[in-house]
Amino acid sequence: MATIALVDDDENIITSVSIFLEGEGYNVRVYNDGASALAALSESPADLGIFDVKMPRMDGMELLRRLRQTSNMPVIFLTSKDDEFDEALGLNLGADDYITKPFSQRLLGERVKAVLRRARPEPATPGEPEPGDRKPIMRGRLLLDPNRHACSWDGEPVRLTVTEFLILQALATRPGYVKSRDALMDAAYDDQVYVDDRTIDSHIKRIRKKFRETDREFDAIETLYGVGYRYKES
Repeated sequence: MATIALVDDDENIITSVSIFLEGEGYNVRVYNDGASALAALSESPADLGIFDVKMPRMDGMELLRRLRQTSNMPVIFLTSKDDEFDEALGLNLGADDYITKPFSQRLLGERVKAVLRRARPEPATPGEPEPGDRKPIMRGRLLLDPNRHACSWDGEPVRLTVTEFLILQALATRPGYVKSRDALMDAAYDDQVYVDDRTIDSHIKRIRKKFRETDREFDAIETLYGVGYRYKES
């Protein structure tokens, strides 16, 4: 049973979403502000976080920024139509998806399943060989382990979110081949989730930044302007 951390200061949202998610079989932990959520999640992470963007004592953006220092827990943002929500900023902080209020419970359920499915791939049946795309991927100094969503560069771990990992995996699977933004969207997102080109660009920028914290000379992801991206094996 997956555990979901729901963080929102709106009691109506807390009540309705909690009842719905528990009815879908999830264990729900509720927090009314970002500060209390940060304290609890730093001690005991959930499988998925659903954060309201605007909250007292610490908004959703700041909560995610602080959590990303120690955790790659997948996060979905909730934002109101009237909010000036910066999608690129949210994704740069490491969010995996966002939903605009008001939203249907069916839509929320689909997004939750999609993010959890990407974060926790189905294990292979005991006794059967691993599917080809589940085997570790070694590309020069890069090592990706899809079974654990683990990544390292020169033996040093690089902490990637679910979406970042899937984008990098799509590029590294066929080094030298150009992947369009649409192809990377298909690799990283569920069919029912729409994202634009800026979203993929934001994720690529964040991936590069994380690798350059380990290796300042990292340049394995090349941009082909107007076409897409490719992985250059060193």
